[in-house]
Amino acid sequence: DTMRNILDKSKRNTRNGDVYSDFGIKMEFNLLDGFPLLTTKKMPWKTVLRELLWFISGSTNNKYLQDKNVHIWDKNASKESLLSRGLKYDEGDLGPIYGFQWRHFGAKYDNTYSDYNQQGFDQLNYVINEIKTNPTSRRIIINSWNPFDIDKMALPPCHILFQLYIDNGFIDGQLYQRSGDMFLGVPFNIASYSFLLYIIGNITGYKPRNLIHIIGDAHIYECHNNSVEKQLQRIPFKAPSITINDIYDIDSINEEDIKIVDYRSYNSIKAEMIV
Repeated sequence: DTMRNILDKSKRNTRNGDVYSDFGIKMEFNLLDGFPLLTTKKMPWKTVLRELLWFISGSTNNKYLQDKNVHIWDKNASKESLLSRGLKYDEGDLGPIYGFQWRHFGAKYDNTYSDYNQQGFDQLNYVINEIKTNPTSRRIIINSWNPFDIDKMALPPCHILFQLYIDNGFIDGQLYQRSGDMFLGVPFNIASYSFLLYIIGNITGYKPRNLIHIIGDAHIYECHNNSVEKQLQRIPFKAPSITINDIYDIDSINEEDIKIVDYRSYNSIKAEMIV
């Protein structure tokens, strides 16, 4: 429905192509009804999970993802793209992006090979501790937008603020995303932050309930129109479910701990990633 509404908007010329865009959209997903993994096209959920675990690890090295056959950051990590941002890192070094901000906010970034242990502010462990000790806090927030580091990043963060809320044994999450590629990126973001909600809920003892997703500039690239129109003809299947082993520490998660069950979808729809 959101994509249909966006296609009715006027076309805009932007930094990287013509788009149809809407501002300030809100989507809500009830995780009690199933895991919100898109069914109108096949979603590589293991790719989503591997990227999230990479963020959680604090890594900024694309080689980690490539070794796991994940290539969603390859264009941004190329030498050509880095130089276009004025960055002189080695190819594959993405700068202080999501994982660095989550685990080392405020630390001085040198390169992907440096040891940042005990440097900066560990936001992930902070929110976990707050949920355990002060669950009614209104300050349970993970922030990826660090203005001081934006020019050092291969790509400024799109999903920038995640707030958690505890209520009668449930954990809810609200994501603010400044910019969302509705066809390619947003389905990944929905699944990724749902995984994160399950992980944090598992560690702290709360059951995931609602994911609220707010997007500033929600857009569809004109070159994706045919792919979007094909997707809009499809009627969604029932959402799959998720199983997760007990996790006791944010740094001891294995990919095998999390599985998507009974996932039925249409086949994949290809489209070019715009950077």
